[in-house]
Amino acid sequence: MENPIQFVQWLRSVAPYIHAFRGKTFVVAFPGELVMSGALPVLAQDLSLLHALGIKVVIVHGSRPQVDEQLALRNLAARYHNGLRITDAPAMECVKEAAGELRLDIEAAFSQGLPNTPMAHSAIRIISGNFVTARPIGVIDGVDLEFTGVARKIAYETIHPILSAGGLVLLSPLGFSPTGEAFNLTMEDVAVSAATALRADKLIFITETPMMTDAEGRDIRELTAAQADTLLKGSILPPDTAFYLQHCVKASRSGVPRSHIVPFELDGSAMLEIFTHDGVGTMVSTENLETLREATIEDVGGILKLIEPLEADGTLVKRGRELIEREIDYFSVIEHDGVIFGCAALYPFPAEKMAEMACLTVNPEVQSQGDGERILKHMENRARAAGFSRLFVLTTRTAHWFKKRGFVPATVDDLPKDRQHMYNWQRKSMVLIKQL
Repeated sequence: MENPIQFVQWLRSVAPYIHAFRGKTFVVAFPGELVMSGALPVLAQDLSLLHALGIKVVIVHGSRPQVDEQLALRNLAARYHNGLRITDAPAMECVKEAAGELRLDIEAAFSQGLPNTPMAHSAIRIISGNFVTARPIGVIDGVDLEFTGVARKIAYETIHPILSAGGLVLLSPLGFSPTGEAFNLTMEDVAVSAATALRADKLIFITETPMMTDAEGRDIRELTAAQADTLLKGSILPPDTAFYLQHCVKASRSGVPRSHIVPFELDGSAMLEIFTHDGVGTMVSTENLETLREATIEDVGGILKLIEPLEADGTLVKRGRELIEREIDYFSVIEHDGVIFGCAALYPFPAEKMAEMACLTVNPEVQSQGDGERILKHMENRARAAGFSRLFVLTTRTAHWFKKRGFVPATVDDLPKDRQHMYNWQRKSMVLIKQL
């Protein structure tokens, strides 16, 4: 291992996600293009790792290129209407053939177990069956889509025990009616229906489409469902990307907290999306994921994890858990998807109408994204609301940052009397004050 320290730091950085996701249900859907590209074995390894971390995984696969391939072998033309396949009887036979072949390929991929590979000792059992009840779409714009259908019900009461027993569930884009007919469904429809019925915590589409961008070509990392709706109405997205986003919005409206669109062209994209702050795809949520708020006692562990490296190198004064617990009402935190990435504390000195901002910390992974500035403005507003007219900081290493934001150098004599008595002359921190 060339850089063991970096490995340890990375492993520690993903720990909050591991704790947060254990026992949660993820629905992971991918198109037939992923299988044709040869990416299935690697995806199976990544999903097996999620399973090993205690995440309940439901897999939904697509089959469009495989069905087209089967049609071509029979000299049949693929027919579509509004992006949906017109599935006549011969095409339905091709759908069944493709789904059966893909199911075997997926089961084989999850059966890997060679030593010195990510699948060693995995012993995963993947279960599939008639879990999807469907109905025909019928006639649209005068066109009969025949055996093309939509999901009507997911057998969640059967799937939950399988997941709880440690199995993975595989859903194909096929559904069955109470009369015994089979229908061709879209992978996206099955995935949204499954995520909704199972009350999944995440729906992840691993797609053939590139990273989503706005009209100026900037990456779109996060959207609320309302913002995604607006983007769709703007008609700037390619059709395939828009189709995925429509289903993410539908999932969000149906109660799925997080939906992701992740390009599979990047190796390990699912893991990078799930276990890193910014991810590598686009996330759609029911609400804004990042909140800046006053801290609660439940945040003590997250604050400690954030400040301990800075206490170790002397940037911050060491604070024990008991002290932070006693002073938690002074703290504010910035939280992203349940993980704390920044904090600061505001200590009042009412007699002088001054307040001290201390312990301003932002996770190094996101320090260039303006979170420090946002916390500072939040603390300034908090100080004003409490009736303070001046805010001061004591710092040994970040004086320049504060000066750029309106703080001016001062002396220890300019501090409140009580704070002067607590000044640490060994640290010789610079004193900076800002008028509010």
